[in-house]
Amino acid sequence: MAGVITETTERWCLRLEGVVQGIGFRPFVWRLARELGLTGWVKNDATGARIEVEGAIAQLQQFQRRLLAELPEAGRCDRIQQQQLGLQGDREFAIVASSASAQVTAQLPPDRAPCLDCLRELWDSRDRRYRYPFLNCTVCGPRASIVCQLPYDRDRTTLATFPLCADCQQEYDNPRDRRFHAQPIACPNCGPQLQLWDAQGQVLARRDQALAEAIAALQQGKILALKGLGGFQLLVDARQTAAVQRLRDRKHRPHKPLALLVPDLEAARQLCQMSAAEAELLQSPAAPIVLLRSLTSESWLAAIAPDCRELGLMLPATPLHHLLSRDFGGPLVATSGNRSGEPLCWDEVEALESLKAIADLWLVHDRPIALPMDDSVARIIDGQIQVLRRARGYVPTPIAIATPAEPMLALGSWQKNTPAIAADGQLQLAPYVGDLESLAARDRRQQVIEHLQALTGLHPTAWVADAHPDAPLLTPTETRSGWRVQHHLAHVLAVAAEHQLQPPFLGLAWDGSGWGLDQTIWGSEALICSADRWQRWRYLQPWPLLGGDRAAKEPRRSALALFWQLQGDRCWEIPELQAAFSPTERSLLQTWFQRDRGLKTSSMGRLFEAIAWICGWQGDQTYEGQVATWLENQVAPEIEGDYPLMLTETGIDWRSLLQAAWHDHQAGLSTAIIATRFHRSLIQLIVTLAQQSGLEQVIVSGGCFQNRFLLAGAIAALRAAGFQPYWPQQVPPNDGGIAAGQVLAVHWYGESKHVPSGTGTTAQYSHAAG
Repeated sequence: MAGVITETTERWCLRLEGVVQGIGFRPFVWRLARELGLTGWVKNDATGARIEVEGAIAQLQQFQRRLLAELPEAGRCDRIQQQQLGLQGDREFAIVASSASAQVTAQLPPDRAPCLDCLRELWDSRDRRYRYPFLNCTVCGPRASIVCQLPYDRDRTTLATFPLCADCQQEYDNPRDRRFHAQPIACPNCGPQLQLWDAQGQVLARRDQALAEAIAALQQGKILALKGLGGFQLLVDARQTAAVQRLRDRKHRPHKPLALLVPDLEAARQLCQMSAAEAELLQSPAAPIVLLRSLTSESWLAAIAPDCRELGLMLPATPLHHLLSRDFGGPLVATSGNRSGEPLCWDEVEALESLKAIADLWLVHDRPIALPMDDSVARIIDGQIQVLRRARGYVPTPIAIATPAEPMLALGSWQKNTPAIAADGQLQLAPYVGDLESLAARDRRQQVIEHLQALTGLHPTAWVADAHPDAPLLTPTETRSGWRVQHHLAHVLAVAAEHQLQPPFLGLAWDGSGWGLDQTIWGSEALICSADRWQRWRYLQPWPLLGGDRAAKEPRRSALALFWQLQGDRCWEIPELQAAFSPTERSLLQTWFQRDRGLKTSSMGRLFEAIAWICGWQGDQTYEGQVATWLENQVAPEIEGDYPLMLTETGIDWRSLLQAAWHDHQAGLSTAIIATRFHRSLIQLIVTLAQQSGLEQVIVSGGCFQNRFLLAGAIAALRAAGFQPYWPQQVPPNDGGIAAGQVLAVHWYGESKHVPSGTGTTAQYSHAAG
């Protein structure tokens, strides 16, 4: 079509920033322009998308309105700029080649689960993509996991080595086709394929036969290492308890809950109760693992989530998962493909070596992964999505926050490490890495940071890390410009960043541990944050941390330390404590108490574990949060009452609570009564702290607020008392979210002030530039 130039004809340049690449935006623009009789072109560039469009003014105005109103589902326009240009008289509207630059601000959408149209093709025996494990379109499929560089074009993805067949090329070039300019387009003739490997890497089967033999192996109780969208998963038949136990033994994961993959919503409803919001989250394009209340007492479930009332369920996130799940016909354990303490495997050769002591067979494919990503974990709290592990399906969607003037690398925490890059008012969180206990995990963190830098074109020289003296950095060059931010301040400010709050506010950060500025281990912080400083205002009165890190694994140690603080040497008269420690241990601990030289802690997590010990918990803790989860699962919401907690000038006196809980135990009251009263006392404490602070805005964050009963109760109680509660939603409440708080701490406070409790003096808190 030829453009007709008249007095009412104009040419506009529209620049859009936001999520406008990888969502079918250019085909959408092409169709809209053609429908309205406009000429010009559209292309991707380093900032997002650029459109030059020419035609009648009325049609141009309608084009711009509809451009925003009818944006494809996965898209988001954060900014649009309009400029009038000289007329050029184009003959048609076209999609032109992308342009790149050194610095990229364009945003890439996350990987998306198969859309309904693709699923119809997957199950349609007449379609040429019938049962093809890697079908996708402009609406769904891999995005972040395959992109090596922006702008988003096929030659910058891991599919660049798969030339299109004639049929796929015709679809790619056809403006009326659903796959018009779909960059990951593939079919059985030209796309990735499956292989089934044995433990030596020998190919046992290919394509459909590989899938069929993998399913047969699962039915026989074997463990399958599956190469998924962002890395490997370990699959096993969930209903074969012996097979599940074998997976636990091989992975050294004796008790931690395992996620379940089910084929559809109907199968999920047979296992769990769910609200409309939970069902929507389960079926969302992000396809996360969703925590849901178990509906059944099937005996096999005891091996999946011991001592838990919730199950982690996920629906298929890829066509391959749909095929596996439906053909298998029952629930499958689908857990992260890694050895204990190491990061997720994402390369098939690496996985063959790393998982050889765990898996029996490997179902792999030849589409490389550019960015490894674990499965995300989420739930619904107060009708809102709360992400507990941010990875596949959510990364790399940025979060708008206030940022320092220069680009900054936020290194996150030692545990649940999730680094980020902050610049221009946005935080780009990397996918969840995990605990940094191993060299492999620290190497993985470096890999994902370098990938983020390649995508964004940003190479920050400024960094911010946790205040713990042992928190690992990356390279010696980081010492040029760096900050250390106290762990719990970062927890609180992460929520402030996400909700774009302005001080003053009260922030409650409750968790297991974080290095304190007074050389003790913090974990029960009530922080008052104002515009120019922050104050550690209230916290649990400290007690000895018996054995350092061992205290987090042995709840009996926290119980002993608290009772010793309460009663002194008379604590050994308690028969239960005598039985919990051998005579040799008692002698060593008695000497240690007398010297009183060890670390002190004020950890809410350790208090949870001590109360659990009173309630009857026996043995050690085999994964983080196990004991607190067990205690939460003893709660009976219908039980009323709480335990007293006294506030001092700077502290929270826990002694009356411990005495009351112990009294109830000695009186033979049930575990449910003690656990419920304990939780209710903490909820009341939150309200009391809010009232005494006099601040309307109250933030709650930290690992303890992964406790559903505690978080939901705190939200409801604060609202009922006239306060406005805020809690983590986009960023996790655990250590996976603190990178956002680290960035905001530097932006707000930089070289600013922390007021030590009980004094009126100020002291530098965060800056440690070399």
